Amino acid sequence: MSNCDCIKLENQICFALYAASREVIKLYKPILDKHNLTYTQYVAMIVLWEKEQMTVKEIGQRLHLDSGTLTPLLKKLEQRGLITRHRDVNDDRVVIVNLTEEGIKLKSEILDVPGEVFCKMNISKNQAEELMHNLENLLQCLK
Repeated sequence: MSNCDCIKLENQICFALYAASREVIKLYKPILDKHNLTYTQYVAMIVLWEKEQMTVKEIGQRLHLDSGTLTPLLKKLEQRGLITRHRDVNDDRVVIVNLTEEGIKLKSEILDVPGEVFCKMNISKNQAEELMHNLENLLQCLK
């Protein structure tokens, strides 16, 4: 049996990313619970707030989610009256997602979420910016 440090958990970049992601998402939960949203629903709404109408494929690309994960999530948002979904008249394989008035209204009710989460993270603005930059670079390297 080898004592290779490369196989220790604390040396796994994947685990550090996984654990940090889970902890950050946990910070969102009590805040998003007030708005009856999961974290994944929240980021889907963020994408839609940026561009009010998108295809399911575009949303999946932006969120790095497959349609098997995205479809039930969008169905729940539709049941809540935040979005509508319909097939493209020119190509029935394409599903278009639109925000409803209720979905647009939710944006103004939820503007404080990023600031609340940032305050709970206990890092400086510079540290947050550097972390975002490094994570964006990593994501680009993985594509």
